[in-house]
Amino acid sequence: MELRHLRYFHAVAETLNFTRAAERLHIAQPPLSRQIQQLEEELGVSLIERDSRPLKLTKAGRYFYQHTTQLLSQLGEISESTRRIGLGQRHWFGIGFAPSTLYGALPELIRALRRDAELDVGLTESTTLQQVEALKNGRIDIGFGRIIIDDPSVIQEVLTEDPLVAALPVGHRLIGEQVSLRELAREPFVLYPGRPRPSYADHVIEAFRSHGHPIQVAQFANELQTAIGLVTAGMGITLVPSVVQRMHRDDLVYVPIAESGLVSPIIMSRRRDDQSALLQSFVTLVRQHFAPPLAV
Repeated sequence: MELRHLRYFHAVAETLNFTRAAERLHIAQPPLSRQIQQLEEELGVSLIERDSRPLKLTKAGRYFYQHTTQLLSQLGEISESTRRIGLGQRHWFGIGFAPSTLYGALPELIRALRRDAELDVGLTESTTLQQVEALKNGRIDIGFGRIIIDDPSVIQEVLTEDPLVAALPVGHRLIGEQVSLRELAREPFVLYPGRPRPSYADHVIEAFRSHGHPIQVAQFANELQTAIGLVTAGMGITLVPSVVQRMHRDDLVYVPIAESGLVSPIIMSRRRDDQSALLQSFVTLVRQHFAPPLAV
C-alpha cells in the first residue's frame, strides 16, 4: 500500500464518481480504477459498491475512509512543518527521556519549550544508552536518563540525585519505617529495563553487589510501569527513584532504605559538537530548574 492509493481512494470517496475523481487528481480514469482495485486486493475487501448510482462506500470503505482521513491530515501537517523547518521558518527540538525522569521537573521544562510558537518539540521515550545513540545519529538534541555512558562525542551532566526507595506490594512483611539492603536481597527482584544494557537495572544490581548482597532477579521488565505492575502482582520487589512516589497507588508501598548514599542521578546528555543557540538556551533553563535553592 502506497500513499497514492490513499489519496486516490479519498478522491473517489469524496466525489463518489470515478470521472470527477480522475479530473481532481489530473489523471485518466482507467489508471485510477486500477489503483483502487489494487488497494482493494491488498486489503482483501471491497471499498466501493460499483453497481449503485451514484457510487457508495461499503461498510469497510466508510471505516477505511474515516481513519485514513486522520492519517492524511496528520501527514499534511507533518509535511507543512517539515517544509517550514527546511526553510528556516520553524525549528525542531528533539528530547529523549527515561520514563522515571517525567516525575520531576522535566514536564515543566517541556511546557516552557512548547510555549514557543515557532518551535516543534519531539519527545522520544528511551533509555540512556538509546539516547546516546540517538544523539550521535542526530535524531534528538538532548536526553535525560539515569546512567553514565562513557562516550567522547557526548557530554553528560548530573543534574540531581534521587534517593532510591524500595517498592513493595501492600501487605509485604518488610513494610516499615525503613528496610536494609540485606533484607531486600533475600527477596526476588523485578528489574527494568531488561534491554538494552547497560541500564538502570545494572545500577540497582551494582548497588547491592557493592554492599556485598547479590540479588536474585525473578523478572525483567522493559518499562517502569510494567515493573510496578509486576511488583503489585507479587512477582517480586524493586527499587525506584524516590520521585516515583508521586505515582500514588493503593496496592503499592514505598519504603526508605536504611543505608545512606543509594541514589539514582538524573543525567542530561548532549552532543559535544552541538553549540546551537537553541540548545544552549535550553541547557541554561534546565540548570536553573535543577539548581539547589539559595541558603538564607
